Amino acid sequence: MTNDKIYDLEERTALFSEAVIEFAKLVPQNAITTNLIIQFVKSGTSMGANYCEADAAESRKDFEHKMGICKKEAKETRYWLRIIAKTCPELKDKAEILWKESHELLLIFSAIIKNTKNGDQKTV
Repeated sequence: MTNDKIYDLEERTALFSEAVIEFAKLVPQNAITTNLIIQFVKSGTSMGANYCEADAAESRKDFEHKMGICKKEAKETRYWLRIIAKTCPELKDKAEILWKESHELLLIFSAIIKNTKNGDQKTV
């Protein structure tokens, strides 16, 4: 991931998913890390998929629900990054970069949800 901010959230979440997959390939597989990798990849790639679903929501309630899932998956991804970094200290710096992006996405999803609940839903 680069430092250039991408404001197209669909593209940004897709790039994040790609970075998650590339990072997961770096984690050495063993009895401890195999499940961590699976959980991390599931949550890290789910954000983008759920954002696409939210973007095509059939109702405001559906939109809020899908955005809520995006937020939960962002939080879960941060968790798995923390655990992987602790398990594989040699990957800590790379994990931190992804953690920061996951945190930014969490803040974005949270703001969208807040604005939607306040009746300020904008086309995303």
